[in-house]
Amino acid sequence: MTDILSIIVVEADKDRATQIVDSLKAAGDCEIRIISEPTALARRIREVQPDVVLIDIENPSRDMLEGLALASGPMERPVAMFVDRSDVGLSTAAIEAGVSAYVVDGLRPDRLKPILDAAIARFRMFQRMRTELAATKRALEERKVIDRAKGMIMKARGVGEDEAYAILRKAAMDQGKRVAEVAQALVTAAGLLS
Repeated sequence: MTDILSIIVVEADKDRATQIVDSLKAAGDCEIRIISEPTALARRIREVQPDVVLIDIENPSRDMLEGLALASGPMERPVAMFVDRSDVGLSTAAIEAGVSAYVVDGLRPDRLKPILDAAIARFRMFQRMRTELAATKRALEERKVIDRAKGMIMKARGVGEDEAYAILRKAAMDQGKRVAEVAQALVTAAGLLS
């Protein structure tokens, strides 16, 4: 995110929108756009690509809440949602939909900056966790393919596990590829031949 925070505020009430904008500008340097009608929200957010989306809504239904949250692109940016009232389970639904901060009891100007900071920090933490999880899954899949390729080499050449891995590693170095890529090519070729 840049030094100047780009924020989209989803707020239907003009007076409340003005109050939010004033609070945000008092809290720091930011570029703010107001969307008063949540229809086509996803398209409008894609066009602007804001750093943060702030949604202020009185009493959302579960469908409205999930629709607003998903339209805001919660996997791409922090989303802070302020509601006046919340029925049972709505906060859980909001968090599961990817909302970074779900605040019940409405939006108060004095709480806006710390809540946005917390939403941004929470979003970054979850983003790091998603990245680490994806890397771990990819490494596990690669390990499975390498083990399968080693097994094929061991069977075909009558060698041990260490020697099979050495054969894979040498082929990878000779081709300027990663061991996992060579192993995948071997497994794929063997699948075509069987």
